[in-house]
Amino acid sequence: MTYASVADRNAIENETVWSERSLPVTTFQLLSETAAKFSDRKALSFQLFSEPTAKCETFTWAELQQKTAQVANMFRDLGVGETDVVAYLLPNANETVLTYLGGQVAGIVNPINPLLEAEQIAAILRETNAKVVVTLRAFPKSDLPQTVAKAVAMAPNVQTVLEVDLHRYLTGVKKLIVPLIRPKNPVTHNAQVLDFNAEMNRRPKTLSFEDSKVDRVAAYFHTGGTTGMPKVAQHRYSGIVYNAWLGARLLFTENDVQICPLPMFHVFAAIVSLGASLASGAQVVFPTPQGYRGDGVFDNFWKLIERHKVTFMITVPTAMSALMQRKVDADISTLRLAFCGSAPLPLELYRRFEEAAGVTICEGYGLTEATCLVSINPPDGEKRVGSIGIPFPYTDVRIVSVATQRDCGVDEVGEICVASPGVYDGQTYTDASKNKDLFYPGADSKISDRRQYLRTGDLGRIDADGYVWITGRAKDLIIRGGHNIDPAEIEEALAGHEAVAFAGAIGQPDAHAGEVPCVYVELVAGASVTEEELMEFAKSKIHERAAHPKYLEIMDELPKTAVGKIFKPDLRKRAITRVYNAALEAADVPVSVQAVTEDKKRGLVAHLIKSGDATDADITKALGAYTSPWDWVA
Repeated sequence: MTYASVADRNAIENETVWSERSLPVTTFQLLSETAAKFSDRKALSFQLFSEPTAKCETFTWAELQQKTAQVANMFRDLGVGETDVVAYLLPNANETVLTYLGGQVAGIVNPINPLLEAEQIAAILRETNAKVVVTLRAFPKSDLPQTVAKAVAMAPNVQTVLEVDLHRYLTGVKKLIVPLIRPKNPVTHNAQVLDFNAEMNRRPKTLSFEDSKVDRVAAYFHTGGTTGMPKVAQHRYSGIVYNAWLGARLLFTENDVQICPLPMFHVFAAIVSLGASLASGAQVVFPTPQGYRGDGVFDNFWKLIERHKVTFMITVPTAMSALMQRKVDADISTLRLAFCGSAPLPLELYRRFEEAAGVTICEGYGLTEATCLVSINPPDGEKRVGSIGIPFPYTDVRIVSVATQRDCGVDEVGEICVASPGVYDGQTYTDASKNKDLFYPGADSKISDRRQYLRTGDLGRIDADGYVWITGRAKDLIIRGGHNIDPAEIEEALAGHEAVAFAGAIGQPDAHAGEVPCVYVELVAGASVTEEELMEFAKSKIHERAAHPKYLEIMDELPKTAVGKIFKPDLRKRAITRVYNAALEAADVPVSVQAVTEDKKRGLVAHLIKSGDATDADITKALGAYTSPWDWVA
């Protein structure tokens, strides 16, 4: 059936309650059923380099199932039981997918962002009590093995490190040169170090142990990671299977090919993209270890679409913006859909991309704590650009008043709260203290085993037609290109400077990343320091580069509430005014921001005033890449 409206969503729910659907219990059962149906069809493809003629390794569904069994057997032989953890810090590769799948068959898999500092990685390894870590063998232009070695030295619970050698993907001269220039990786820990592929290949191609019979925690995904110890969310088989089922029911068949240039440590790639293929039999293509960040990926992207006959692309606004700076230079007639998430999509970028690529864009919404998917602009229905669409079948979305905890009315703004098969009631995080006050009670509907609603921390509304709109973030997170940055880290870093009395960090509008970190500072009485000095101090104290402020301003006094809390809405208005005025001036448009006000439906709105001749088209050209809306002053 098509998926075009709330009526279609309700029709699917009315077929039966979720708990009575005949679905696989485990990931391996899901994979095995798909492999039985489509054994010889392509399942997984990876190429180390972005050129459309570069070597590409492809597994069929039968091969993927067999190799997953081998990897699971390897982990079980290394002492990994159902409650033990396999962590991985890897760029994208076929081994990354095998580790993700095999890890949750043997035990609990824990993907970790390889861009984190060693101290943060070690904190996650200790929090999850990881027994096995999978990472790269030393390789040119990568310091990941060295970073992981430092982390493992700080996590004595790790017993084994398995190394993936990307050398096997090389051809020609590069294959000969790399062993000669491979950097050293002095081992500074006590864990045994083994070769991933050598160990995998020694194991049988069928499971040597009994697959799990009941639903259980199968994956840990950490959230954020820019401040102290990231929170670790627990994902059960049932949530993983639910996301996979959505992909197969609403989007894919075995005839589809999706390209996923997003990292396999993120739920968007692992749970949504790969999961949809696991359930539907669609082929999934991972181009280069770094995905969109890989050398030449943007320049060759359209040619990769042509090479693999891609029908569906997974993307984020920053990638779409970069692609719009390249000419469509290949036959992309097979491409029919793009699923965009992670951050708001500017209207002008939406229009330009659809026109250039001739592809329908579906914006969606999900979060790690809910095992990802929550809503989507319906693939076959009306796309309300700027909204996050309608909730998926068996997902209930409530808008709850932050002040009174009552359900909000149509178009009334409150906190977005979610109940779905992906929400682990009361046990979202491994740290039980983090689950306090994270849920609202609520009556169930078609979700027979859901009793609580997860508080997302996002503010939003539901319009009269059932579309959900995000208007702000209760948690004040800065979302840079889909990556969460906690403003507290920036504020705490600057608070360590003797001249700083207060610091307020926010996300300022950015044409490419959606938001970038920005911080306003109030000095202690009589202090003297420059903005440049404070910027350098902040960068020296903030470990993750993505969290470095892109703008710092010293103010006489920061805006504060009656109880002395920094009032960030005023800082956001100030940032929008500054950024929009700069963009208008750069575009030589005789218009300026007179004020920024809060609209209950649209969020912060910039009100523009003319000082010369200017049209709506001029404004769209200057401000179309930004997500905050604008109006003319009446």
